[in-house]
Amino acid sequence: MKKSPAKSETFDELKVFSDLSTLFASTLELQHTLNETIGLVSRLTKADACFLYLQDLATHDLVLSASKTPHPHEIGHLRLKVGEGITGWVAKHHKPVAISKGAHADPRFIGALPEDRYEAFLSVPVMIKSSVVGVINVQHKKSHAHSPRLINILSMIGQQVGSAIETARLYSETRHRAKALEALTAVSHTITQDRYPEEIMQLIVNMTAQMMGSNICSIMLLDEKNQDLRIVASQSLDPGYRDKPPVKLHGSISGKTILTKKPLQIKDVRKDSSYQYRDLAIKQGLVSLLSVPMMYKDKTLGLLNVYKPTEHVFDEDEISFAQSVANQCAAAIENTRLLSEKLAAQEALEARKLIERAKGLLMQQKHVGEQEAFREIQRQSMDRRKSMKEISEAIILAHEMVQ
Repeated sequence: MKKSPAKSETFDELKVFSDLSTLFASTLELQHTLNETIGLVSRLTKADACFLYLQDLATHDLVLSASKTPHPHEIGHLRLKVGEGITGWVAKHHKPVAISKGAHADPRFIGALPEDRYEAFLSVPVMIKSSVVGVINVQHKKSHAHSPRLINILSMIGQQVGSAIETARLYSETRHRAKALEALTAVSHTITQDRYPEEIMQLIVNMTAQMMGSNICSIMLLDEKNQDLRIVASQSLDPGYRDKPPVKLHGSISGKTILTKKPLQIKDVRKDSSYQYRDLAIKQGLVSLLSVPMMYKDKTLGLLNVYKPTEHVFDEDEISFAQSVANQCAAAIENTRLLSEKLAAQEALEARKLIERAKGLLMQQKHVGEQEAFREIQRQSMDRRKSMKEISEAIILAHEMVQ
């Protein structure tokens, strides 16, 4: 016996809710959840096109995050402001919109995708409690009536998806923070190793680039005498970037980071007039920049630059991670400098002791005064092109051999 249309429709609806529950219980991966949701909604509505927009937590823009039809260049990049287009209206007002025909004639319409020219358009908010976190759009090529029942069911799906998105995001944040902690531990381990500072900085930019998904990461050190910044480490293999001229402290983005002692981010360096190497940025595919100062106590030693190949707003966790790495690097540089000064002071003290001893031996052997003995050591140092320490060691050794 065949099922009636009403019973068949009810069965399909229950099957979708059952599949959604199974999906949400089986994965914590956000993108997989979004893609599967699109598939289930498309099956329920028999849609020709289906899209899911998620709200960017940093900018609050609605970002295209999943679609039924392939859109590799738009996924993750296409953005709408809240209130912009039908999609933005739904996000702003927390209400569904159902248009059975002529959707492109609606005064709120904005055609961002080819499918947006389809006749029928159904859009529902994706909710977490009373907040909108996204929008689901269902579109049909031809006129299509949306029953109140379907609109209600799709709205319920939007609420279920919202809960799943919140869980997936919390899981992603936890995992990202764990990776950041591992990376910081690795940076700390690198710094404590017996390596040259240049090698340490190179390892740090490599790890930072990998952790932050950066196409170029670099460390620039401040030359206080010349008032400029020079690249000392970068994972970029292109000499055009690594060997670019020093950046002046005043009038540059990097200089502003140093002078303000605060992180600075630029959404698109190619369009920023204060960025000095825009042609190089276009060639290298550099778009968004995060620049953080390398601080040791209250002293700024340089900066850490992190570039992204697409427009990106760096969130608090990313900025905090980069700042921690930069400060650890600054500590390593300063500790190396202090150690070098200490060793130099010890070496100078040792040299003075040897010179004093050699001077005393010459005074005894040649019956000369202190100044004459010192000038003798100085003369031999100049004639033989040896340090006064080396000359003193030779005098002491010669004395010991005849004893």
